[in-house]
Amino acid sequence: MRQVIAGLDFAPILPPWLLGALGLVALLALLPALWRRARGAGWRALSFAVLLLALANPRLVEETRETRPDIALLVQDRSDSARIGPRAAQLDAARAAIEQAAARFPDLELRAIDLPEGGRQGTRLFSAIDRALADIPRARLAGVVALTDGQAHDIPAQPSFAAPLHLVLPGQPGETDRRIRVIEAPGYGIVGRSVELRVVVEDLGTRETGGAVRLTLRRDGAPPRVESVPLGREHRIALPVERGGPSVVELTAEARPGEVSPLNNRAVVTVNGVRDRLRVLLVSGEPHSGERTWRRLLKADPNVDLVHFTILRPPEKDDLTPLNELALIAFPVRELFQVKLREFDLIVFDRFSNRGILPPMYLRNIADYVRGGGALLLSVGPEFSGPASLAATPLGQVLPARPAGNGMGNGVANGSVAEGAFRPRVTEAGARHPVTQGLAGANAGNAEPGWGRWYRHLRAQPQSGVTVMDGPGGDPLLQLDRVGEGRVALLLSDQIWLWSRGHDGGGPQAELLRRAAHWLMKEPELEEEDLTARIEGGTLSVTRRSVEAGAPPEITVTAPDGTVTRRAPRPAGG
Repeated sequence: MRQVIAGLDFAPILPPWLLGALGLVALLALLPALWRRARGAGWRALSFAVLLLALANPRLVEETRETRPDIALLVQDRSDSARIGPRAAQLDAARAAIEQAAARFPDLELRAIDLPEGGRQGTRLFSAIDRALADIPRARLAGVVALTDGQAHDIPAQPSFAAPLHLVLPGQPGETDRRIRVIEAPGYGIVGRSVELRVVVEDLGTRETGGAVRLTLRRDGAPPRVESVPLGREHRIALPVERGGPSVVELTAEARPGEVSPLNNRAVVTVNGVRDRLRVLLVSGEPHSGERTWRRLLKADPNVDLVHFTILRPPEKDDLTPLNELALIAFPVRELFQVKLREFDLIVFDRFSNRGILPPMYLRNIADYVRGGGALLLSVGPEFSGPASLAATPLGQVLPARPAGNGMGNGVANGSVAEGAFRPRVTEAGARHPVTQGLAGANAGNAEPGWGRWYRHLRAQPQSGVTVMDGPGGDPLLQLDRVGEGRVALLLSDQIWLWSRGHDGGGPQAELLRRAAHWLMKEPELEEEDLTARIEGGTLSVTRRSVEAGAPPEITVTAPDGTVTRRAPRPAGG
């Protein structure tokens, strides 16, 4: 509606105080003439008035005004929490009623927006309001109406608009709800130690206090653990960090009868295990060129605490060496392989042959250490096929391969030791295994590898595990196996040191041994059988890694509301 308004406006040429001063001077000049009733006093007064009026600069103003309606903003929460139970239907009904009521006011414009699910950012209610108000003149803003469940994660200390804010909440009087709230959850923990979770289970909408509730704790798919926790009070849970990498802990409180929803009775916490210091025991047998390579590799890592022993003189050897030239201490067999055995994260035998140094009882302890979750790596040479081979001891029960032939006498004589130049090859399974996948210089299919040659390997018969590298004729070269809770790696050649010296172009010796050691110690990024899921930007990405050949299985995702989605994964290499 348009309206025309006319009026008089003043735009004085001089400041108002100066006009007033001039008017006062004019009045003082007129007072004597008016007092004496002199002729022409009226005309002089009129002249002064006209002069002052001209200095006041009067103008006739005509305005044309258009009436604009006020604007009200309606925000409806479409987040997941606003769709629990009948909330979505109640909010839709409230929106329809508000729109119908606003339509009866001709001078009111109602603008409506939807607030989508914010994922990990939560419900950003006030951020959505600020974006919608960007193109609304604040002088025309009548108010804001928010249809939400009340869960907003960006409430400011002071709103950015000076207008009424009305909140419409769905629900019924007397509703109750139980929730579990994580007060503190450490993101990292040292392997071998425990971390502490602080949680509280609360009942909302009720005045009841006290009592206990059952809390179920599940960790990495292990059998659940049930605890009784006090209701409404903080409870502390000690969690031992058993391995490196992320561990997913799920906490579930038992449902309360008649509560709004059991969805917030569950909380998920991720604790990343980190190793403080890796304790590695390296036992070297017969001295050879590769012994120094092993020591340099392990000592180069500042996180490795290395204990190294070299067996230079077996008990049966008597070369008349003077006692003052012998070692000052004896080989601490009992301390290493019985008392402190389980303190080591990794045991490495480098060309070690058992010539009466380790009694069968201690070798059996090492086998039990592996079955209980330990890590063992063997790098073997010709001694592996002789009568003092570790394969002929109780430790052989956990080894993934045995020397070919009868294993008696000289290995060269019985054909277990193969001499001749060759280039190690990554097998088909090794191309998918994280220990050997993507190694620099590795062969692609049947192509020739791009790394240096070796000149000796042990012929062996695989018993278990997976062969990730092989030699001439398909002989296994690097065998990896899981034994009980532990892992074993068997390198059937003592020539890997040639790569570190750059012979014939060298090779990724350090990277290969680093991966093998970390796989043995169960580092998550090197798990060959793994299924992971992550959410980024509202998209769920599922990754499956496996050494199994063939098409991958279909992935089934079950949402919290029970919706089942099936997808066929696509190959991603490796």
